[in-house]
Formats: sequence, C-alpha cells, structure tokens
Amino acid sequence: MHSVNLFCHEFVVAVSFVACILGIALLWDGKQQKDEIEETERILFRMSFTYWLVYCVAFGIEKIVLPDWETVLMSLKITTALSYFLTFSCILSLPLHKFAVHRVEE
Repeated sequence: MHSVNLFCHEFVVAVSFVACILGIALLWDGKQQKDEIEETERILFRMSFTYWLVYCVAFGIEKIVLPDWETVLMSLKITTALSYFLTFSCILSLPLHKFAVHRVEE
C-alpha cells in the first residue's frame, strides 16, 4: 500500500511540474502592467509556480540520486522543504493581499 501512495505522489509531482511550466508561460507577459495591484498578484502567482517548480525538480533529483551521496540528499531535502514552505507562503499571501487592497479601498 505504501508503494502505491508513493507512486501516486510521484505522479502528482510530475503532473504539477508540467502545470507549473504552463502556468509560468501563461503568466509571462512582456508588457508592464499599469495596475500595481494586478502586477503584484501576477508576481505572487509567478513566485508560487516557480517555488513549486523548484520543489518538483528537487523531489525528482532526490529520487534519482544515489543513496550513497548523503550530502547531496540532505541538500535536496532542505531545498524541497524550503521551496514547499515558500510556495505555501506565496499562496497564503494572495488572499491576504486582496484583503489588504479591499480594506484600503474602503
């Protein structure tokens, strides 16, 4: 049962890797936004996708690297954890930013 859950998690990470690349490509706009609020939201979305992409890459490399390379594995685990928390903080910042903007407008 554990190997099925691990495979499922690896599959979700692989699919989300592709989704991150598509999300970054869709959000990448060469022209400067006139509205500062929209630009901040786009930056937060890009940061969320980028941090999750780093998580996916680190997770994938962690599965490929030989178990004898403990230093590399430890670095990858730290990178995975940090990028996970940075993604979470960006996602949490989006509604907080909208709430702050809404409060200023009132």
